[in-house]
Amino acid sequence: MRLLHTSDWHLGQTLHNYDRTYEHQCFLDWLLDTIVSEEADALLIAGDIFDNANPSSAAQRQLYGFLQRAKARTPHLQIVVIAGNHDSPGRLEAPGPLLEAHGTVVIGNVVRGRDGAIDLDRLLVPLRDRHGETKAWCLGIPFLRPGDVPRVEAEGDAYLNGIAALYRQAFDLAVERREEGQAILAMGHCHMVDGQSSQDSERRIVIGGTEALPASMFDPQIAYAALGHLHLAQRVGKKEHLRYCGSPLPLSFAEVGYQHQVLRIDLEGSIARDVTPIFVPRAVDMLRVPAKPAPLAEVMAALESLELDPGLPPACHPYLEVRVLLDGPEPGLRAQVEAAIADKPVRLAKIEPTRKLVTGEAAEALTLDQLAQLQPDDIFKRLWQQRYGEDAPDDQLSAFSELMLPGDRERA
Repeated sequence: MRLLHTSDWHLGQTLHNYDRTYEHQCFLDWLLDTIVSEEADALLIAGDIFDNANPSSAAQRQLYGFLQRAKARTPHLQIVVIAGNHDSPGRLEAPGPLLEAHGTVVIGNVVRGRDGAIDLDRLLVPLRDRHGETKAWCLGIPFLRPGDVPRVEAEGDAYLNGIAALYRQAFDLAVERREEGQAILAMGHCHMVDGQSSQDSERRIVIGGTEALPASMFDPQIAYAALGHLHLAQRVGKKEHLRYCGSPLPLSFAEVGYQHQVLRIDLEGSIARDVTPIFVPRAVDMLRVPAKPAPLAEVMAALESLELDPGLPPACHPYLEVRVLLDGPEPGLRAQVEAAIADKPVRLAKIEPTRKLVTGEAAEALTLDQLAQLQPDDIFKRLWQQRYGEDAPDDQLSAFSELMLPGDRERA
């Protein structure tokens, strides 16, 4: 049996206010072609389908349009979707009965019965091959909040213990259901111990001081764990069968040089025989100019020498981050950058100014009484000296004084 593992689509996401509908559609089209060419039996989507809990109608149409086309092109395909921390569990589950009739199972919530017991049946999904034979059982565990997990009388963090208990209970039920030769898989949306985050693109999911979960919560008999949340593909605990597939699109400029992917899992009986990355083509380039922060004159020269295809349609224009190393304030920086790229097919997404580090003795600590005596302009002068290693220029002092009207001084 062959599976594809993907997560963190973040449909509806914008990059510095630029719409990314075109890029998401390119990925979904590519994914559908890949499902067909790889002859996949099931698609596992491990959370954060949408970028926020109230996705636009366009983002929802993209998801449901993809599911409809996937069913039309591969009638045997099973799709399992779990909610991530960006998703609204209720909104994601709302069309569940309709989707299930077309081969898609959506698990957004952990549901409890009248007696307060968790409905584990909802979290256990049989996976069938194209001939309709059950080959595996999948534990579909969405992003868990404190109220979702069972209470466990044990030492340590109650949230961690509750998550481990829920996975164990679902696994025990799968063991009861499975027959000889059937694999047990797990899906989760969480941050595992030692997981590598992507800078600037991931929302921390600390709950009550807890963030990272141990790999030991997965029973050794689990053939494969399809994880979501971290945007960089990686193994958990150096184990081949515990994997994050990462996001299919770069979600920040920190991922400029990173190759995004989905993972193909080939099951052989109760084990995952092979886990193979399939790299996602990038529909729109991301440029960092220069590669490292440089003085303004060098940056302007690099921008003016940019050579880009003038025939690119607007939706394919690369995103640009400009990285400037500054000695001091540069009020006209944006205007200079915009003028340098005015005739180029590129989208200015971000200007990243970096200040030169000023070395020297640390500023002397002040007592509370001394702090109480400082006026706003005194603080401004001290901060300027600490940051730039010199006295504030007269024009900057004058501009600051204009900002600090008499009423502002009194309030300060």
